[in-house]
Amino acid sequence: MKLIIDCLGGDKGYPAMIGGALKAQEIRNDLFCTFVGDENEIRAYLSSHAHDEQRVEIVHAPGVITGNDKPTDAIRLKKDSSMIKGISLLRENDDYNGIISTGATGALVACSTLRLGRVRGIRRPAFCPILPTMTGGIVGICDSGANMDVTPAMILQYALMGSLYIKNVFGVESPRTALLNVGTEEEKGDDLHRAAYALLRDCPFVNFVGNMEGRDLLSGKYDLVVCDGFSGNILVKTTEGTALTLLKKIKTDIYSKTRYKIGALFMKKMFAEEKEFMNYQNYGGSVLLGIEKIVVKGHGSSDEYAVFKCVDQAYAMLKNNLNEQLENTLAQCEVE
Repeated sequence: MKLIIDCLGGDKGYPAMIGGALKAQEIRNDLFCTFVGDENEIRAYLSSHAHDEQRVEIVHAPGVITGNDKPTDAIRLKKDSSMIKGISLLRENDDYNGIISTGATGALVACSTLRLGRVRGIRRPAFCPILPTMTGGIVGICDSGANMDVTPAMILQYALMGSLYIKNVFGVESPRTALLNVGTEEEKGDDLHRAAYALLRDCPFVNFVGNMEGRDLLSGKYDLVVCDGFSGNILVKTTEGTALTLLKKIKTDIYSKTRYKIGALFMKKMFAEEKEFMNYQNYGGSVLLGIEKIVVKGHGSSDEYAVFKCVDQAYAMLKNNLNEQLENTLAQCEVE
């Protein structure tokens, strides 16, 4: 099982990308990693960290794609970048199974779609990040930014892809799937959402439980939420931002009065647990579902542990033949 690690583009650089991959290799004896980036930097890191030389490869590609680069220009002009080189290797060599990157999202989506192609039958690939719920479980959001304009059939495909992903990677046997909407009633929403509701309701391959309002995302009532990429991106970022802001507000209030500080001493462990609970680094990256090979996009600020989780996500998808399952399901689920 061979994964490509795009070492450039993220905030934490080589220590996070290489360290996370090596951590994954410690528990996955059949995992081979190809590190793409500046060869000298990669060798310098590996020389001071224990690793299995038989399961490591280095490809020199010192260029970096930034968030300011236009995706189409980056694909055309930055062929020496770690991301473009990594995806080219993935396309040209069947031995490689997937890529992990914390680089520019737009370039990763565009290059993956154009160079790697889609799973047969998939109209558009979609991102599916994971968030924790109040009941200790997880919830996936599909799509969270890959496609702004969608059709009802695309939303149904997001439900099919997301359900198989949640089942195979997180062990949820029959993921409870909801449609993001402005109300829970069946007739709510515009023509797009009412048509998508009907398709989801009638599909035997999706455990559809109805509409969901945004405030219930972390309630634990749902395992997967499907939506257009515009709404999904706002939903994810608003949820993450609200949680982090609330934690900061609590911290500020604690330090505002002596009696609050004293009380906080008795709740120190609880506060640490809550902070850890809302730390996105613990839940890996956002997988790009529907691409012929595995693509996992980590947060730009991913640390070593977050990269480890990204690699493990890709490993689980490969072990369970996710794309093959998806292709077989699509063949049985005809959508006009």
